[in-house]
Amino acid sequence: MQFADLMQLENHGPDTFIGVGPRYPWGGLYGGQIVAQALRAAGHSVDPSHRVHSLHAYFIRRGHDDAPVRFEVDRIRDGRSFTTRRVVARQSAGAILNMSCSFSAPEGDDDLQRHPMPKVPAPDTIADEAGFLELMQRRDALSDPQGRRTAWFRTREPFGDDPIDHACALAYFSDDFPCDAVRLRHPEARRKDGDGLWLTSLDHAIWFHHPARADRWMLHDVHCQTLVGSHGLATAQVFSESGQHVATVTQEVLIRRRR
Repeated sequence: MQFADLMQLENHGPDTFIGVGPRYPWGGLYGGQIVAQALRAAGHSVDPSHRVHSLHAYFIRRGHDDAPVRFEVDRIRDGRSFTTRRVVARQSAGAILNMSCSFSAPEGDDDLQRHPMPKVPAPDTIADEAGFLELMQRRDALSDPQGRRTAWFRTREPFGDDPIDHACALAYFSDDFPCDAVRLRHPEARRKDGDGLWLTSLDHAIWFHHPARADRWMLHDVHCQTLVGSHGLATAQVFSESGQHVATVTQEVLIRRRR
């Protein structure tokens, strides 16, 4: 399966779509896949002149790969400047994701970049990292025990020019490293006999600053910002290969010691 295939949702009535995905090693669904498909479903109801600028998603329960996912889009608002959508992803057990996303018409030319791209090895100098996400390439650039993970990502195959599809691919990538960044900060992860930790994503947010092609290398620089009790918060700055700051990601992670 290619990433473009993952975005081919089947229409099941007004503002309702069905999506499927690959089998992942743990037997459940990958959160980034559900966020990406929910954003693609929302995009089908939005005028192309409005581009996504943010999304906020809550993971409600674990999804299962033995059944398709139903995406129900609610048209909250259609305005001249902003369009708002809510998407609920469901399986037989009930809702697995609740997401709000906002689209806006382009306006203004101001561009102030406060986050410079970190200095890391170029992607062409790093070997691919084996991973569970077969639809993408990942080349790890930096890992810090203080809770930082940095890697280059892109889809394995080039695909079309629709900006919403490339935003969906960025959303797909963005769920890969936040849990790792939080795990690195946990005292249990520094034990020689393994960390003995269980993690899952609770909620996820992305702000899209500039359109970027996801079939070209993008650098995700992920930091664990805080770890309190069983809740960890990670943020990521995403850059194009040329150094443009294209997105900001935040994710809250639930982390517990295995019983």
